[in-house]
Amino acid sequence: MNKWDFYTSNEIKPEGWLKRQLTIQAEGLSGNLHKIWPDVRDSAWIGGDREGWERVPYWLDGFIPLAYLLEREDMIADAKKYIDAIVDAQEEDGWICPCPKEKRARYDTWALQLICKTLKVYYDCSGDERIPEVIYRALKNYYELLKSGEIRLTKWAKYRWFETFVSLNFLYEKYNEEWMKDFARLLKEQGFDYGSAAEKWKKPRHLWRFKTHAVNITMMLKSEAVSHDLLGDEYTDEAERLREILDRYNGTAFEGFTGDEVLSGIDPTRGTECCAVVEQMYSYEELFAHTGDNKWAERLEVIGFNALPATVSEDMWTHQYVQQVNQIACRKTMIMAPWSTNGPYANTFGLQPNFGCCTANFNQGWPKLALSAFMHKGDAVINAVMLPSVLQDKNFTIRLETDYPFNNKAHYYIDSEKDFNFKIRIPSFAEKLTVNGKSADTEDLEFAIAKGSTEIEVDFETTPYLKKRPNDLFALQMGSLLFAVPVAYKKEMREYTRMGVERKYPYCDWQFTPETPWNYGFSSDSFEVCRHSPGDIPFSQNNPPVTIKAEMRQIDWGLKFPYGSVARKTPKSSLPITDKREIELCPYGCAKLRMTEMPVLHK
Repeated sequence: MNKWDFYTSNEIKPEGWLKRQLTIQAEGLSGNLHKIWPDVRDSAWIGGDREGWERVPYWLDGFIPLAYLLEREDMIADAKKYIDAIVDAQEEDGWICPCPKEKRARYDTWALQLICKTLKVYYDCSGDERIPEVIYRALKNYYELLKSGEIRLTKWAKYRWFETFVSLNFLYEKYNEEWMKDFARLLKEQGFDYGSAAEKWKKPRHLWRFKTHAVNITMMLKSEAVSHDLLGDEYTDEAERLREILDRYNGTAFEGFTGDEVLSGIDPTRGTECCAVVEQMYSYEELFAHTGDNKWAERLEVIGFNALPATVSEDMWTHQYVQQVNQIACRKTMIMAPWSTNGPYANTFGLQPNFGCCTANFNQGWPKLALSAFMHKGDAVINAVMLPSVLQDKNFTIRLETDYPFNNKAHYYIDSEKDFNFKIRIPSFAEKLTVNGKSADTEDLEFAIAKGSTEIEVDFETTPYLKKRPNDLFALQMGSLLFAVPVAYKKEMREYTRMGVERKYPYCDWQFTPETPWNYGFSSDSFEVCRHSPGDIPFSQNNPPVTIKAEMRQIDWGLKFPYGSVARKTPKSSLPITDKREIELCPYGCAKLRMTEMPVLHK
């Protein structure tokens, strides 16, 4: 396998718009969740009486790299307090989860898989030499319990068995012990085989099942990549085969899948869970690292630059549980509607608009994307995703100045004390590529960097185009960015306390009601691109960093019966009811209310 290794948060530092985005996150919910949310503040993981399962590990999985990327000493200290409490509570036999011995057989060990993965993240960031032994003892105990039959993989652990390999691979590289291979085989034998469920994905059943759960499925995409080496299996790119089925029957314009919470078919008004977004990103990060296949890095861009910013508020104090591609309002709906299994507040913005998993888990999205900018293998380095950042290796420094994906210019400043090979991944959609002002092929760029100082300027063009979607609808895309008609809205704030959880500004609940028209169709395939510099809020609806002007006309679209805040799946009529007007579309991730998939009008 053509495996790339990730750099750590001590070696990569964000700059430009990326640093601003991470700073917003640190000053928002991610950086303050342990102060305000009982399930993290008072968790059983640190000796409290609240949730002692997935929420603290989920939160730490993003909070830790965020703290180290931004070099926030206060956050680093808070992370250490949590890690110290978890390490100190590890039992003599290695068991690490907050569960008494007599209840282990009924404890869903998904949390054990997750905390070991999170501990590895902490080790990568901190270098804390206690951590490898802590993970070793926890996984050795897990193996012995599974091997003896005292426990089995059930529920979430059965459907997320492959997540264990993130920490198990780390242990094997460090200790190379035979039991680890047997453990790998045991996990696969007791884990669920998603290939056996693919037929179930072709028609939405709207019944809650582990095998059709969108978050499980987005996690699953990396399963073969992370497990096949330790299992001794040949890599077959099973992820691509399964992704094609998922996309054909449940795909979205931003190249994710509908899932509210289970797979929900082809409909731009269905929801996609926030957890599914960040887990699909993480799967693509791991897939690219393990395979070196550019398609995964390019797909990572599309998800990360569109679906991730779309599902969180601009100040990152609140998030949605599910986002819609065509989202004309974010309001309470009738019970369970129009979702498969979610509640009526699922697409509103809040602290916990449905289940609290996303409250904790959305934190990993931006930090792990930042850590995917550069990777290394032997004496080679690759810029996998063009993100403004600085890579400080022990032998060289690479500073990348860019506003990508909002424009297509990248300037690399390299200072090196040794020779090394440097590769830049160029997206497949790049046109008229130039390097230092000279025309180049639109393939990956490779450079033999010599000792001293080197500058590389990369520039290319992207062309807006209408991407065909099901049901005779189209979406406007340019490069990795999807564009949508932004809908202005009125915000309604709701503060309250329920079940001991307080919602108050800025982490209160918000509902959005549209104030401008949304019922449009495209009247032309001619577009005008307008580029600006990213502002203090990179994904701002009122100040977007790039827009596209398009000729559009209103149509009789209509609402999905019997809801007052959900557009029909397809318009009632595609006959224009107004004259042409110029509409300025903004990046999908900027628009909290938006129309994205629309018809092309021929009259």
